[in-house]
Amino acid sequence: MPSPEGQINADSAPTWFAYCPRCATPMQTAPVIDKPRRVCPGCGYVYFTDPKVGVGVAVVASGRLLLVRRAINPERGKWSLPAGYLDHGEDPREAAAREALEETGLVVAVDELLDVIFNPPGHGGASIFILYRARQTGGTLQAGDDADAADFFPLDDLPELAFASTHAAVARILRS
Repeated sequence: MPSPEGQINADSAPTWFAYCPRCATPMQTAPVIDKPRRVCPGCGYVYFTDPKVGVGVAVVASGRLLLVRRAINPERGKWSLPAGYLDHGEDPREAAAREALEETGLVVAVDELLDVIFNPPGHGGASIFILYRARQTGGTLQAGDDADAADFFPLDDLPELAFASTHAAVARILRS
């Protein structure tokens, strides 16, 4: 059954993937292994969808959590942890530190892994979110990149949060 985006199966066979990247033949949907997938009838190339992976940091100082207010959709105007997408070939810890600097102006040292969180489809953001504990080591707090505000909030008085992964991350932080 087609989805609202015009896809037969948004998870494994997105119809927007229309032409083979190897030979430019129009792709078809066919069963491969255990799912329908986009397959090239010309050269046999199979398109496998990959999840988007996000990375972020939980910086807690004096009982206050660092958050950024989103300046773009999805979830514009709501608050989230400093986070972003992992680029191909990028170390997740380095990406988390990069995102913190871009969105908050703060230099952070990434410490231990706190959690790996699954974001259900249709909730915006990354499919898989890798959360690290981090601590500020420098910089000046200033919103940047896709955030229009950045601040520390008491753990018991947080603003409206964006994304299922942010809610799950805050729950994880409160348990630790």
